[in-house]
Amino acid sequence: MTQDRPLLAVQEALKKCFPVVEEQHGLWQDTLRDCQPLLASLSNLAEQLQAAQNLRFEDVPSLRAFPDLKERLRRKQLEAGDTVLDKLGEKLAALLKVRDMVSSHVGQVLQIYEQHADTLGIEAVLKASVVSPSVADMLEWLQDIERHYRSSYLKRKYLLSSVHWGDLPNIQALPKAWDRIPEDEHQDLVQDVLLNVSFFLEE
Repeated sequence: MTQDRPLLAVQEALKKCFPVVEEQHGLWQDTLRDCQPLLASLSNLAEQLQAAQNLRFEDVPSLRAFPDLKERLRRKQLEAGDTVLDKLGEKLAALLKVRDMVSSHVGQVLQIYEQHADTLGIEAVLKASVVSPSVADMLEWLQDIERHYRSSYLKRKYLLSSVHWGDLPNIQALPKAWDRIPEDEHQDLVQDVLLNVSFFLEE
């Protein structure tokens, strides 16, 4: 029984960690969904700014009486764009929170594993059953998940930091660029892992 204690301690840590991952994954997905209309709004504003830039206001008789209209319109559109960018910044902060929460819990599990690694033995770590994947596999999956969130967050942060109003075509293409990020990654990774450990969590 004493020999089983290190294994039970690691399994207990894993059983606490995976539900946190599941909860945080839900928050991550919700936040990404919230970003879609904001990105579309930003793209539309860039399109409007481009159209206003291309329009020669002085050639439109009804607009000649308002010489500063073009600049006023541009200012209003830029203010609206900055408001949307602020909201996207808040969403990015929410994604960072998820990344940090997952990273913290994965770190705790790895710490507990390292504390018991010498007494666990390789056989216990590699042993799997019908209902339980091996400890080695589960630790590896958690590290994969952590890397996934780190990578995805950094790519989205970089994408938003590349936004500047001097490059309107880039802003117009933002929603597609944002949607392409999961294509570069194993986007079902978290769901697949949670499925693999579902019986283990019910034990």
